[in-house]
Amino acid sequence: MAGVVWETVIGLETHVQLRTASKMFCGNSAAFGAPPNTNICPVCLGLPGALPVPNEVAVQLAVRAALALGCTVHPRSLFARKNYFYPDLPKGYQISQFEQPLATEGALSYLSPDRGIATATIVRLHVEEDAGKSLHDRFPKATAVDLNRCGVPLIEIVTGPDFRSPQEARAYLLTLKQVLEYAAVADGDMEKGSLRVDANVSVRRVGETALGTKTEVKNINSFAYVEKALTVERDRQIAVLDAGGGAAILQETLLYDAKTNSVRPQRRKEESHDYRYFPDPDLPPLVLSPEFIAAQQAELPELPATKRERFVTEYALSVTDAAVLTADRAVADYYESVVRAGGEPKASANWVMGEALADAKDHNEALRVPPSALAQLISLVKGGTLSHQAAKRVFSEVAERGGEPRNVADALGLVQVADTGVLVGWVNDVLGAHAGEVSRYKQGETKLLQFFVGQVMRASRGKADPKVTQRLLEEKLAS
Repeated sequence: MAGVVWETVIGLETHVQLRTASKMFCGNSAAFGAPPNTNICPVCLGLPGALPVPNEVAVQLAVRAALALGCTVHPRSLFARKNYFYPDLPKGYQISQFEQPLATEGALSYLSPDRGIATATIVRLHVEEDAGKSLHDRFPKATAVDLNRCGVPLIEIVTGPDFRSPQEARAYLLTLKQVLEYAAVADGDMEKGSLRVDANVSVRRVGETALGTKTEVKNINSFAYVEKALTVERDRQIAVLDAGGGAAILQETLLYDAKTNSVRPQRRKEESHDYRYFPDPDLPPLVLSPEFIAAQQAELPELPATKRERFVTEYALSVTDAAVLTADRAVADYYESVVRAGGEPKASANWVMGEALADAKDHNEALRVPPSALAQLISLVKGGTLSHQAAKRVFSEVAERGGEPRNVADALGLVQVADTGVLVGWVNDVLGAHAGEVSRYKQGETKLLQFFVGQVMRASRGKADPKVTQRLLEEKLAS
């Protein structure tokens, strides 16, 4: 079958931990990093007589996430038991939702590297609890089980088979993470397991509409690995089909190994009937009033795509600058605070994207200069009080020690001199010390003007106003 052109088809199932203090059905802490098996109770462990009670905050956040993704939130949904047997699932079942999920029929647009703006359908979003975690590196030749994650609240977001490349899948996930962080639903930290991805992958001949046999790739714990894992599995499937000779793709679950950049079979892929779903007899239907749903809609902030478009129109920024400034909600809010405090929009954008973000990267992502101080600093540059280089020094000083930019600039001796009488003295000194260059300038080498400006700046230790300096030099050299 060599020579066949194959099309990749990918669908994603993303499990997102909700930002709650406690678990989905009990009062235990949902915090990451506690000693093994310390945040557990009879409800987590499914002990006889223990009854689950839904976490209202988790339901609020799940509804907020569904609305942020354009889903229809159903007034009535059902909790179901998903039955399977695994060492890290002490109850023998996971509380999830199946036939009647919380929300359906949403969509999320993202920037595809191949197709421009593309839209992924959100088939369903439902609430469920997490399982525990099997640890294979704690004891030689033995597996340990930590049940702290049992019962941690999750939403599962299931897309349609809408992605045509591993790169698209990654772009969608980054966009999804951004939307959920804006909505304050989740932190999306894959390294802590608060965002996990399973991917369904198949290939088909270009032009066909029927889906090929799909495999499910699990154990993907970074955005970069999502792209690598899906690339490996796509290439494996194509190689199998190109080889011909009756070879076929098996419907199975695969684990991705980041160390070897390979996938290996875990088990034959289950169908929904394998889990023997049925309504949880301990939990009544989840019934949400229109007022409850409306309250969560009201809690939603302006979302990234809308904010990006507004930044372009309201502040006359480029699409690229707007994308950088809105990538993180805290940065977007900071930028707007700088502008509201009087910073010119384009200059404010440059300072936030440059000095402010560089400083934040070096100091645990904290934006250390108050917006009002940065706005004042931008005004000092615009008014000619500070050169841009001097302003950078003032920024660093304010970030480290605080203070008003004008006072800091005075203390550091960085305020620009625009007094013509003082500037003329420096100009005369420079021209007198460089008679040869003056002669060449007058013979037509006008590019030497910047040399003279530089010499005046050097003589003044950066204090001379460069614009006034240039004007005085031109006048002197013309005489």
